[in-house]
Amino acid sequence: MEHIKTFYSITKETKHGPIIVEGPVPAEQLALYTLHEGLIAFRPPKQQHEALIGIAQLDEGRIIIARNGDIIVGYVTYLYPDPLERWAEDRIDNMIELGAIEVISDYRGTGVGKKLVEVSFMADEMEDYLVITTEYYWHWDLKGTGLNVWDYRKMMENMMSIAHFEYYATDDPEITSHPANCLMARTGKRVGPNTIERFDRLRFKNRYMY
Repeated sequence: MEHIKTFYSITKETKHGPIIVEGPVPAEQLALYTLHEGLIAFRPPKQQHEALIGIAQLDEGRIIIARNGDIIVGYVTYLYPDPLERWAEDRIDNMIELGAIEVISDYRGTGVGKKLVEVSFMADEMEDYLVITTEYYWHWDLKGTGLNVWDYRKMMENMMSIAHFEYYATDDPEITSHPANCLMARTGKRVGPNTIERFDRLRFKNRYMY
């Protein structure tokens, strides 16, 4: 399928002043910005910046950012699932994954995370996609936020609700390894039954082996 990328940009007021939330940001534009030194959840900022640029260069890759001037203070990524994960075993053209979302500590609690998700789905082409996200408690910044796993999960639920993500059951062993882990997905209005059926087969690999 053709991966259309319609750019949107909005200004959000925060207690630290206005920030710009925009995307999908092209790789060449991302290269002009600096990743805030507090964005360290997945890898050091320099390497993470390079990773974001790499994702933006992919046909399906989408990077939405929150920035204060030229400093990126938050981002969310969308791309095909990791080849090592179950969700990539059937490469569904119109199924992409919300792979990472991160906001620096100063902007947590200001609604920036929600705004990143909201801007992600402003473009009409997102109605052609089934977007999944896998939430694992070991990726959560429990220490930095002071939240327990259940409060953190509730915060994530609240964030994803802005784009109408829903819970989906699965027998994926990583997700079932802890009750706080979960699979969520948003089905675009133009997603057909074939995509949904293939997603269902990925969700339950052992349904005929019980």
